[in-house]
Amino acid sequence: MASLARLSTRLPRKLPLGARALQTSADSTTLTEDASHSKPFTVKLHEDSFQSHRTDTPSLEVEVSKDELLGMYKTMTTMRRMEMAADALYKQKLIRGFCHLAIGQEAVSVGLEAGITPDDRVITAYRCHPFAVLRGGTIKGVIGELLGRQCGMSHGKGGSMHIFTKSFFGGNGIVGAQVPVGAGIAFAQKYLERPVATYAMYGDGASNQGQVFEAFNMAKLWDLPCVFVCENNKYGMGTSAERSSSNTEYYTRGDKIPGIQANGMDIIAVKQAVKYTRDWVTSGKGPILLEFVTYRYGGHSMSDPGTTYRTREEIQRMRSTQDPIRGLQRYIEEWGLATEEDLKKFDKEAKAEVDHAVEEAKASPVPLEKDLWTDIYYKGTEPPYMRGREREEIHYY
Repeated sequence: MASLARLSTRLPRKLPLGARALQTSADSTTLTEDASHSKPFTVKLHEDSFQSHRTDTPSLEVEVSKDELLGMYKTMTTMRRMEMAADALYKQKLIRGFCHLAIGQEAVSVGLEAGITPDDRVITAYRCHPFAVLRGGTIKGVIGELLGRQCGMSHGKGGSMHIFTKSFFGGNGIVGAQVPVGAGIAFAQKYLERPVATYAMYGDGASNQGQVFEAFNMAKLWDLPCVFVCENNKYGMGTSAERSSSNTEYYTRGDKIPGIQANGMDIIAVKQAVKYTRDWVTSGKGPILLEFVTYRYGGHSMSDPGTTYRTREEIQRMRSTQDPIRGLQRYIEEWGLATEEDLKKFDKEAKAEVDHAVEEAKASPVPLEKDLWTDIYYKGTEPPYMRGREREEIHYY
């Protein structure tokens, strides 16, 4: 049986007769007109950038601008630098406990942010650090939280899985549990008649959770403005998608809910898919599924080497041929929007920004003992007293 399990991970994915595989290259988009330095111009995505279920696919023609592409490049580079810094801090034992990094998946978080508005809502699982920064947080706030310092976004008391902003409802540590919470957030927006979308994100490893399908059912029953986003990075923890799911086309698993599968390594395709799904749910058509086919370079968490269930050669091949940052870099250089030297300056600025944030976070003090009693209840709703770890340990508000 063990040999059969190993063999199954090497079997090619079976596609319906006549079907084409999704394109996951990071640099398969082409110019349809000369790239302008001063106004938007149109590019065309690869014809296999999207697959659809019970709906049309997003348009392959996308309007972009120089400033937008350069901004997304710098943001992706900065997010990767932040995650690399977290990696180093964990190995120095300055970050303890759980730490899940999204190195390799930057196009998803940055592309998502590029396609939504500040009023839209996002909730995700524990691979959440870039989302927290992009949704109104700071690099210092994220690193400080990982270090357990007062400057952290949750004042050093929550850690990686409890980081929030007004429009970001956290990384969540219970596998799949954020999906029904996301449906509830979408219900609240519909109840309040707000024209905003809610993006409830989960991984391929959480896709078989019963609560995910329960959330699908309620969202469709009430036509909630919710986009259910599967970040399919091919390995739920240490198990390949083919070994855990009988249907690995996650965008088709919503029953009557339509779905879109998109290239999660090309940030232009990500943004286009996000805009399509946002328009869908805010126009009153009900929920929609969105699957990003992406890849993580590291293990599931810092305690997972990530090479016991896949080969080092596979990881290196993905890094060298489908990296989202290098793909966008090729667009920018080939389209004459910036030179290699210009982009190296961005890289240096990103490193300096992250290094400065790390030093500030390390200098921040740890939470005080009295801070243990704060943020338990919303201010003004506290009970008269709170019992601590022992019966005699009582804090009076």
